[in-house]
Amino acid sequence: MIQFENYTLDNGLTVLLHHDEQRTVVTVNVLYKVGSRNDPPHRTGFAHLFEHLMFAGSESVPNFDDALQLAGGENNAVTSSDYTLYYDVLPAENLETALWLESDRMRKLRFSERSLENEKRVVVEEFRETCLEQPYGDLYHHFNALIYRSHPYRWPVIGQDISHIQGATLAEVKDFYYRYYRPDNAILCIAGNYDPTTIRERIAHWFGRIPAAAVPDRPRIDPEPDQEELRHLTVRADVPSPVIYLHYRTVDRLHPDFPATDVLSFLLGGGRSSLLYRRLVRDTELFAEVSAGINDNLEAGGIIVEARPSEDVDYATAREALFAAVGEMVTQGISQSELDKVINQLEQRNHYREANISSRANELVFYALLGEPELINTEMDRYLSLTVEEINRIARTYLTAARRAELEYLTLPPEV
Repeated sequence: MIQFENYTLDNGLTVLLHHDEQRTVVTVNVLYKVGSRNDPPHRTGFAHLFEHLMFAGSESVPNFDDALQLAGGENNAVTSSDYTLYYDVLPAENLETALWLESDRMRKLRFSERSLENEKRVVVEEFRETCLEQPYGDLYHHFNALIYRSHPYRWPVIGQDISHIQGATLAEVKDFYYRYYRPDNAILCIAGNYDPTTIRERIAHWFGRIPAAAVPDRPRIDPEPDQEELRHLTVRADVPSPVIYLHYRTVDRLHPDFPATDVLSFLLGGGRSSLLYRRLVRDTELFAEVSAGINDNLEAGGIIVEARPSEDVDYATAREALFAAVGEMVTQGISQSELDKVINQLEQRNHYREANISSRANELVFYALLGEPELINTEMDRYLSLTVEEINRIARTYLTAARRAELEYLTLPPEV
């Protein structure tokens, strides 16, 4: 059982505290409820750009990284479709440094045309290297738009078009900051060794006087409609070999069916004992690689399958075998021993996360984003209670053609 405190400051900042006096370090996480789903349609990639800008200096801190490293710490950040997370790890005795740094950039980021142009160049270069110059680099530009028709999930986190970042203005940056980077849109989590008798006072000192948002509420995002028919896209590109990507639409993150869809993805393609690996790689060698997992969106989730046919095999034969293997999961289902093995693997993964203080902080702040931080202690019970009958029902419900989106990367035809 992970013990934690949960409360809210007057300015709306959600605070989570997890004390572990056995640690020599402390982790400070700040999650902002803003991700690529909040990008303006003509400025896709903006949340990711902003992640970079948050390290470019604030009112009292000209260089965030230097200040933290002088305190013996390290930091990083990640932007997702639904949130942006900043995290610091440093010696416990230097916690005050991280509180100062994070509160300062929440209070007032330092804006300048120079820093904006610098970070735009960095992000544009990252876009070029990862999306334009790598084989399959534009996967999510095609795949997201196939899976989602109206929701902002339809563009990738890095952005849909490089010009959207190139055209970003300082006025747009300021509007984005004051709209989303405020205490009432943030979650602060402190985990590790700190003084529990003074921690609330220190948090109030650094964060309590930051005003809540003074700009209009975020624009409304309507839910993605249900998928009711098969979707297919073929992309011919300069790639070394064909690859098949499948997405089966499932449920939102808090839906009662989510744990079963998660387990189903493991059973389908989560390692060497999974059905797809056994049928397509080990038994027939039709595929060089095959895997399955769930996407990380909070809404309109899905199971993703990636399958790379072996060289010199007949592509049509391999493709047919892939769908036959998925169909086997639907028609024949799973056994109790198969379910037990996956649940044991998930328990081991959960124990590892509990042992790592940074993982604990990440879990706490994520569950707080969902509005249910207590899930850090209770969600595994939902997995442990799953039955063979429930997993088989989930397979029949969600692994259907009507819920499937297919993306094929095919090599370019030979030049004549």
